[in-house]
Amino acid sequence: MIKGQRVCVVMPAYNAAQTLERTFKDLPREILDDVILVDDASRDETAERSRSLGIHTITHPTNKGYGGNQKTCYHTALERGADIVIMLHPDYQYDPKLVGAMAWMLTSGNYDAVLASRILGGKALEGGMPLYKYISNRFLTAFQNFFVGAKLSEYHSGYRGFTRRLLETVPLDEFSDDFIFDNEMLMQALFLNFVVGEISCPTRYEPESSSINFRRSCTYGIGCVREAVRFRLVRWGLVKYRYKKLNAS
Repeated sequence: MIKGQRVCVVMPAYNAAQTLERTFKDLPREILDDVILVDDASRDETAERSRSLGIHTITHPTNKGYGGNQKTCYHTALERGADIVIMLHPDYQYDPKLVGAMAWMLTSGNYDAVLASRILGGKALEGGMPLYKYISNRFLTAFQNFFVGAKLSEYHSGYRGFTRRLLETVPLDEFSDDFIFDNEMLMQALFLNFVVGEISCPTRYEPESSSINFRRSCTYGIGCVREAVRFRLVRWGLVKYRYKKLNAS
């Protein structure tokens, strides 16, 4: 707990049995009130390993996709009383020790969301990020910043934290169940003028790290371009879309 606010880490998991324990052991558990893992019908012992570590574990009987997994993560965290929710992949790609720094930023009252950026600090390639992913990340981020009007260093980190107010405001269940969920959620948050902060995060690209293939990466990239363009068109009043408005809540 920080400043009287309950802090929860949620982990959307799929075949993470080999890396889960390392991820969990590096969490700053002295400030955490809850840790939740949602196993998306893994084919390994992810759920069993999670329960053996004392993590509150939910298992999907069928695979719901990355976005569908996160929906369960966030709804469960809110139901269990979380004020601050940090989403961390259990594949040990991102440094779990930064959960504390992200939580403190969110409890400061200055930020509604915090992204752990692999780009800030300039160490992404040294950490093993494939060159094609780095180039596509930089291109998509520049494109999105231009259309959205933000100045983020990246939109594609899988390590992000949110306040309860943001999670209760954005229409989580209306977003995709696929990988574009992250982008749709961030676009909605920016549309509502929630304040998004960033923190530099080193990453490790190891054989056990989760990653989508090239074809799905292309599909994701096209989706990001679509969302950025649609964001600007909605802002200009040229098209209508399902973005929630605060005065409608």
